[in-house]
Amino acid sequence: MSLNQLIQWYFRTPIVLRLLSTVAFCMIFFGAIVHWIEPDVFPTIFDGVWWAVITGSTVGYGDFVPLTIWGKVIGIFLILAGGGVVTFYMATVSASTVKYEQDLSKGKLEYKGKDHVIIIGWNERTKQLNKMIESYAKNEHVVLIDSTLKEIEYKDHDFHYVRGDATEDETLNKAHIKDARCVIITSDPSKKERQADQTSILATVAAKGLNPDAFIICEILTKEQIPNAKRAGANTVVRSNDFMSTLFFHELYRKAHVKPFDTLVKQLSNQQYKQITVPEKLVGKTFQNCSFEFMKQEELLLGMEQDGELQINPPAQTILKEDAHLILLTALRK
Repeated sequence: MSLNQLIQWYFRTPIVLRLLSTVAFCMIFFGAIVHWIEPDVFPTIFDGVWWAVITGSTVGYGDFVPLTIWGKVIGIFLILAGGGVVTFYMATVSASTVKYEQDLSKGKLEYKGKDHVIIIGWNERTKQLNKMIESYAKNEHVVLIDSTLKEIEYKDHDFHYVRGDATEDETLNKAHIKDARCVIITSDPSKKERQADQTSILATVAAKGLNPDAFIICEILTKEQIPNAKRAGANTVVRSNDFMSTLFFHELYRKAHVKPFDTLVKQLSNQQYKQITVPEKLVGKTFQNCSFEFMKQEELLLGMEQDGELQINPPAQTILKEDAHLILLTALRK
């Protein structure tokens, strides 16, 4: 490597590493010089470097002290040059740490991990979702993308924040979309329904284009845009308006003290649905017998998918076939 290349490499490295290498060079240089000038006082180069570090950092243990005039002259130059470099290095490290924390809070830093979940949009739905992830899936890594938040206190939330437009490649790449396993796209509550759906579909197209293998969950408000969301690449379309309308209906015409909304929210906050292939030992058994088996495991058998048909609470004597998939309700466990 030529001197010119070495200089270019030096000035292209981050300032913290640049200063650290400068401090190391100064300490080794002065340590070697004082060892050469006073070998009796500084028997090894390491002893000289130790003295240079202690002196340059203004600690001054006094275990090594130069005795000759030239040794003291070297000590003066070390204090003037090395001490200033060390002080400047410490100040730079402190400033860099503060800037890093500020950039992290403002969503300016790129995420470096993989197999993570990307959540697009900061609203009440994503706040609750993040709380549930923190409670029941503590090992999950979450990246939040939002364009409205100017700053977020990263110490209060267990996720990495990226500020920007989720329909743009630059923002998605900062969230490391290529290695994400799942993307959740929520509807923007500040926009009109049709406009919010168009933005969600555009974000789906962008995410699917950068990572075709990512599992994408997209929230859609208007029924007409559901086919477009699926064509855009959404694996699951959450129809929040249809869901809420159904809840309103049940709440309006309920005839008992049980409140559908409160019951459903409580159920979904501590239990989850799961689908499994029918165990080999249960093939040929009745739905009723299978229900009893799962009750022993504290799981509730709700229904099954068999012969291409989804059946919730089928007749008790229905026989389970080998290709059946069971739908269970099981407790969320931390």
